[in-house]
Amino acid sequence: MANTYLSRTPSSASNRKTWTWSAWVKRSSLSTGNQILFRAKDGSYPEGIQFKSTDILEYDHDIAGTDYTVRTAMVFRDTSNWYHIMVAKDTTQATETNRIKIYVNGEQQTLTEFQLGYPPQNYDGAINKNVIHTHGSDGGGYDHFSGSMSHVHFCDGLALAPTVFGSTDSTTGQWKINTSPSF
Repeated sequence: MANTYLSRTPSSASNRKTWTWSAWVKRSSLSTGNQILFRAKDGSYPEGIQFKSTDILEYDHDIAGTDYTVRTAMVFRDTSNWYHIMVAKDTTQATETNRIKIYVNGEQQTLTEFQLGYPPQNYDGAINKNVIHTHGSDGGGYDHFSGSMSHVHFCDGLALAPTVFGSTDSTTGQWKINTSPSF
């Protein structure tokens, strides 16, 4: 359903430097504006993961018009198959490019910096703050995700590898879901 989404506001803040978000995603419409997968909004300062109208994937944290943003070069235009998308954030890392990692079907994506690029070291984001968190929308009636999500996981305080959530099938070479991840 095009206008449905999940929302939750944690009762207290948790680790805002390190987390992993993982989901199996199937898109149903393309190039229709931004489509949010996961977002937390601290006042008017959102942090999240979304498809852009150009069908690329981005991590973005907007702070008073200044964005820490990284984007994939890969475009997501296949509406017949599922993608496993995983974002691992760990701003405790000294190396800038280790602070945000995006994986698609187990493969780490090359990211392009946009505006300020990667967040600074030890940066606290909006995700895991006691503010509204949404899957599939901005929570205000905009930027709805058009498609399906399955096996959505959020891991607080852990920057995990994609092999926790999937593996390559030795016969077909395809990335397959791990229905019982343990971490």
